[in-house]
Amino acid sequence: MDAHAQAITADRTVSRDDSDTQRSKKLRWFFIALLVIGGVVNYLDRSNLSIANTTIAKEFNLDSTQMGLILAAFSWPYAIANLPAGYLVDKFGPKRIYSWAATLWSVVSLLSATASTYGLFYAFRVALGISESPFFTAGLKVCDNWFDEKEKALPVSIVNTGSQIANAIAPPLLTILLIKTGWRGMFLIIGGLGLLVTVIWMVCYRNPSVKEIAAIKGEDWQKQAASEKQSKQQNSQSGANKKSWISLFKQSQTYFMIIGAFGIFYTVWVYLTWLPTYLQKAEGFDLMTSGWLAMLPYLCGIVGVLCGGWISGKMLKMGYKTITSRKVPIVAGAFLAAFAVLPVAYMHNVTLTMILLCVGYFASQIPIGCMWTLASDIAEPDQVSSLGAIQNFGGFVGAAAAPMVTGYILDQTGQNFTLAFVVAGVLLLVGAFSYLIFVNEPASKKRGIAQ
Repeated sequence: MDAHAQAITADRTVSRDDSDTQRSKKLRWFFIALLVIGGVVNYLDRSNLSIANTTIAKEFNLDSTQMGLILAAFSWPYAIANLPAGYLVDKFGPKRIYSWAATLWSVVSLLSATASTYGLFYAFRVALGISESPFFTAGLKVCDNWFDEKEKALPVSIVNTGSQIANAIAPPLLTILLIKTGWRGMFLIIGGLGLLVTVIWMVCYRNPSVKEIAAIKGEDWQKQAASEKQSKQQNSQSGANKKSWISLFKQSQTYFMIIGAFGIFYTVWVYLTWLPTYLQKAEGFDLMTSGWLAMLPYLCGIVGVLCGGWISGKMLKMGYKTITSRKVPIVAGAFLAAFAVLPVAYMHNVTLTMILLCVGYFASQIPIGCMWTLASDIAEPDQVSSLGAIQNFGGFVGAAAAPMVTGYILDQTGQNFTLAFVVAGVLLLVGAFSYLIFVNEPASKKRGIAQ
């Protein structure tokens, strides 16, 4: 009788544990949904200037070079701020850092509506870049905490679709807000929306418990956690310290990840900052029509991000190595994007131009989620956000260069976009070769697998 009662109790405990595991797995997808919504608002904050480009340029009497500098004012501080942002997320966790960051960028968006001079507007864009820098590193940390290695590519890609959804809806949505409320009203509305999303995140998000991590990541994680604990104890006894953030810069492939991200992000930000203006000036569309047409490549970008995550996950299930499964979508996507973007420079047919622009942006987004996942696969557990942030730093140096270089090219060539697209295509090829040849699994990880 006692044995029977114990068996029933054990069955109930197992059943309760299974139920808790299922709830945890549903909860993590709710957190991913929150990150997607946060990503949408985050990118609407970035995109509003691109939509209001010609309106603000007219009000402040700016030429293309000056507008290029303002468009880049977000990207270069964002790139630099990514370096400490990754470290801060690793140290203090994604909930706290994301909460502070989202509050700050929303307030900056609200303040931007009050700008009355070129210098003040520029300063607000710099502040926006700094405050938004922790978003994707926080998202990467959430995915790394709540998903195992084989599952991780898809949620990382889904988080990155938030930016693409925003890019897709931004042209028509922000154009309507611009026409109805003016550019200042548009900034106020998006800033208020950011504060609302921040409150929801602060109330709802939490990190997984040790029990939840064990259930999600399985026996391999438990063995790895035990091994890491033993290693830390040994290091503590011998006086050795854990690897520092600076140690990542002693690895050569860190620099090639920076170069690769630079090449890919440069082209993405040519799209994000100059596409509406290209459609107006080069193709002759009015403000509203260019807003709707600019949505098409960005819709393709949503599919591109998801395709990258799906391809990577599929390759893992087929037995390919983890690093190979990440690199294939990155390299193939960059090559395809280059072959689509380069011919745009020589097209004189609007339909073919739009097709190539859509294919180019679709392909340029295939690598994005996998680049973040690759960083988490290569890095040590306590350096995941740090390496992701360093890679993102390289990407946003490219993002900062794109609007400035494009603006300069337009002023020097009489508003001709030909050279702008050639430069973008060439840099995509540079990015593809950087990942293909120079980014590989570090020796320390290979030794860990062998053990």
